[in-house]
Amino acid sequence: MQPRHTRRVYAAALAVVVSVVSLSSSLLAHHGWGGNGDAEFELTGTVEVPLKLAGPHATMKIKADGKVWDLTLSAPGRVSASGLTESLIPVGATVKAHGHRNKDANRFEIKTERLTFNNKVYNVYPDRD
Repeated sequence: MQPRHTRRVYAAALAVVVSVVSLSSSLLAHHGWGGNGDAEFELTGTVEVPLKLAGPHATMKIKADGKVWDLTLSAPGRVSASGLTESLIPVGATVKAHGHRNKDANRFEIKTERLTFNNKVYNVYPDRD
């Protein structure tokens, strides 16, 4: 049987390892702005995959110009604060995304700052006006 002190040290070390692994995977999953162009970009399309408020950024997919585009929005809390909810915009609805397109022309992705649905603008990055 191990002394109580040794078990506490092992438990503390395990907690540190779990915390570091968790933080590392969150940082790796984060989508920065470096892969997106500087120019403002707008695209109107129909919702293929509705808004998901999970992970480090909310996401959805729209179809426009015969392509399915990935929309990467801000953190789920900020998206919710803008008024968007997962059930608000149904599949097949028309939306307009405003933001910055991925620099790689073969990636159909927009880092979305604002989303317009039914003539209402949802500003998910209000600090980027």
